[in-house]
Amino acid sequence: MTDTAEFPRPPDEPAQPSIWLTEGELAVVRQQVPVLYINAVPVRVDDSGDVVDVGLLLRVTPTGAITRALVSGRVNYHERVRDALLRHIEKDLGPMALPQIPASPQPFTVAEYFPTPGITAYHDPRQHAVSLAYVVPVAGDCRPRQDALDLAWLTPEQACDDDVQLEMTGGQGVLLRQAMAHVGRLL
Repeated sequence: MTDTAEFPRPPDEPAQPSIWLTEGELAVVRQQVPVLYINAVPVRVDDSGDVVDVGLLLRVTPTGAITRALVSGRVNYHERVRDALLRHIEKDLGPMALPQIPASPQPFTVAEYFPTPGITAYHDPRQHAVSLAYVVPVAGDCRPRQDALDLAWLTPEQACDDDVQLEMTGGQGVLLRQAMAHVGRLL
């Protein structure tokens, strides 16, 4: 993983705040400000660069439901988006995933999650979040970590199947279908 850039601070500038918020601070921020996130759709590609497999995480929600999910997480203060992508991919898929982040990462879409269902296809009951969504090829050995129970590699067609889509929450199934359309695997 790459390190976040550290720039010298001028003597008259106050120190930067910590990148970590307490649970109370995060709750206050979530009630007042949209929070920046990333979503990553991990894929395997063949020699010509065509997507052949999609990695979906198996997670347990706070209510005990088992769901399929994409890699996702917050972008920290003073963290580059590419560093957030690398950090969350490593957190969920392990340090040997070997993600291939392009030199100039461009999201395939911007997903806006609202705490009120029905405003967009994306819903997060905790907050208003804006997520930059990426398709990220991974070349290494992926092993689920943190709160992920398993990682399943499915063909794009299997991942977009209605039964798999029903296992995804918060609009991530819609995001997955957009990703596959973006790479030409869903018409």
